[in-house]
Amino acid sequence: MTTDAAADAAAEAEAAFASAHGGSPEGVWAAPGRINLIGEHTDYNEGYVLPAALPHATRVAARRRADGRVRLFSAQGDGSVAEFALADLAPGSVPGWAAYPAGVFWALAEAGHRVGGADLAFSSDVPTGAGLSSSAALECATVISLDELYGLGLDAPGRALLAQRAENAYVGVPCGALDQMASSCCVAGHAYFLDTRTLTGRQVPLDLTAVGLSLLVVDTRVKHDLGDGAYAGLRAGCERAAELLGVRALRDVDAAGLAAAEERLPAELRPLLRHVVTEDQRVLDAVALLDAGDPRALGPVLTAGHASLRDDYRVSCPETDLAVATANAAGALGARMMGGGFGGSVLALVDTDRLAEVEREVRGAFAAAGYGEPQTFQAVPSQGAHRVR
Repeated sequence: MTTDAAADAAAEAEAAFASAHGGSPEGVWAAPGRINLIGEHTDYNEGYVLPAALPHATRVAARRRADGRVRLFSAQGDGSVAEFALADLAPGSVPGWAAYPAGVFWALAEAGHRVGGADLAFSSDVPTGAGLSSSAALECATVISLDELYGLGLDAPGRALLAQRAENAYVGVPCGALDQMASSCCVAGHAYFLDTRTLTGRQVPLDLTAVGLSLLVVDTRVKHDLGDGAYAGLRAGCERAAELLGVRALRDVDAAGLAAAEERLPAELRPLLRHVVTEDQRVLDAVALLDAGDPRALGPVLTAGHASLRDDYRVSCPETDLAVATANAAGALGARMMGGGFGGSVLALVDTDRLAEVEREVRGAFAAAGYGEPQTFQAVPSQGAHRVR
């Protein structure tokens, strides 16, 4: 995002604040959505992930209150203000989109952080339901604003874990740490290689422009809802498989031991194990390729990841399958669906001079299939959560 565009986005959050709450905020903060190069459904199995932050972000303009009340407004909402008392917060007490920032207040209090009330106004250009972590961006924008307003002294991983706690225990989605860690910890021009067991990570250079490559995101516009039970069912299946294998998490099964481990599981759990083990290896392979300065070789890794999500984890859908197949046929080096599944977005690695052709072919394939028109944009590795002004 250009400097002018970032300033305009911050001004939009300030305008929303003035409209909903009156006066001026004490500051404006931003937290991005994310792509995930590879490493899907590995985070809650204590495995590896490789995300990068998007320029698309949720901005929040915020001001402290002294009366223990919280007022939340979204420029993309219905014009209403969600209001509650901190003393009344409990899981389930705040419905709808406001549950995500409300959950952050709850998680901070549960962790013993002294946070008072606040007026917050949000403005976001992260597509919702697209597998780009719009909910994590909302949570991480909230937590960084409260951290700085109330001088909590949290670091980026600490903020991410509190945001994850809000989504797990308050909203009720049993996600792993991938989305929140990416939104909080990513650095512009890099992917973030994260071990979700140890929560240690390092920045891996991802300068695709220098080698004539681009990352194309195709938002299929098929919305998913991870709170509908399907995601929780997959996680429960992985936990059951780990229990039967006598390991802490499926991350503890390596590629060499995969075949023997499969034989010890009932048929319905074997594909879940197979995806997690092979996906962890794909993350390690991708990091090795980037470290070696060979990002073009990422293409087959992405495509193999999609096949695993489609055939073993079974979380793709006709629209994402079509986008992947069409992009690859049109000359992409590789492509895969991203996010929890059941819709959302596809990521394709494309020679920059072929971007227009790949986009045109995907749009044409969607039209021929009778699907709604997808949205497309380039993913530029961007900065994690930060203060804007």
